[in-house]
Amino acid sequence: MNEATMTTTAAVRDDDAERREPVLSVRDLRVTFSRGGRTVHAVNGVSYDAYPGRMLAIIGESGSGKSVGVRALMGLLPPSAFVEGSARIGGTQLVGLGEPAMRRVRGSEVAMVFQDPARSLNPTMAVGAQVAEAVRAHGGVDKRAAAERAVELLRLVRLPAAERRFHEYPHQLSGGMRQRVMIAIGLAASPKVLIADEATTALDVTTQAQIMELLLDLQDRLGTAVILISHDLGLAASYADEVLVMYAGRIVERADAAQLFRNVRMPYTHALLGAVPQLANPPHTPLAVIDGQPPDLSRPIVGCSFRPRCAFATAACAEAPPLEEHESAHWYACHHPVGLAGDPRTAEEDAR
Repeated sequence: MNEATMTTTAAVRDDDAERREPVLSVRDLRVTFSRGGRTVHAVNGVSYDAYPGRMLAIIGESGSGKSVGVRALMGLLPPSAFVEGSARIGGTQLVGLGEPAMRRVRGSEVAMVFQDPARSLNPTMAVGAQVAEAVRAHGGVDKRAAAERAVELLRLVRLPAAERRFHEYPHQLSGGMRQRVMIAIGLAASPKVLIADEATTALDVTTQAQIMELLLDLQDRLGTAVILISHDLGLAASYADEVLVMYAGRIVERADAAQLFRNVRMPYTHALLGAVPQLANPPHTPLAVIDGQPPDLSRPIVGCSFRPRCAFATAACAEAPPLEEHESAHWYACHHPVGLAGDPRTAEEDAR
């Protein structure tokens, strides 16, 4: 990924947002699943803050714990899940919150947009009625006022001909339009935090860019904190303000987007970037892959969790490296960080 690709609107925004108080503070979040005598440690000690008007991207391979962690905040995990730690939004502690109280928080404080709008929307209801239903669930308004607000929301998310689309059904809309409807539902109660959980994965590249630009516009206009859950490093580099990289249920690298992609330190992040297709490569060039498989999270992990897949692991990696701030506003968990003086990986890339 070249420097031009990593230059983003987010990277040049005013830094005032960084000095605001976070709207969501997560500390030492842990999620385990127990079933049939087997316990899986899906999220293991994750901490972060989300700020108004800023986008936080959480990236990693499937199974890294990124989606499980945010669904735990909204009480959307099955009964087999056990959640520990702290997650505060305003004065409300989300961890341990009972379902009646959680229903009041969902939508009004924190909302989520899921990956596949075709599965999330009710195929038997007009899309406008579904947005209006979300408005009434949180606003305590009558049907007419809810319908008027629903049209306003459909306009806000730039749905073309919002008044006409209000009466159409999900199957009559394109994938991008359906995702705009889902975002409108998410915004129905003006939440402080909007979580986009792989919200653009099922869309084509052009529509994906439109949805991401829409999310940026909404966070700027409404002051919403956006959490982007994605395996797409290009999206994180292009749109996020801050990036967290997760592996095996832990955060292994964290920094502002421009800093992280310019100075990758964690070998896992380095490997993820290496697997991104490059337009400059000759046709039919095999895609790079990360050898091996992520660890089995039902078994104790000894040492660095990435050690079995890391070509530069040494005996020192038998001890798990802590996530520490090694450089200004750049945290990583590695005994052998990439890109520092004398690193053979950097010398190899420079020679190419």
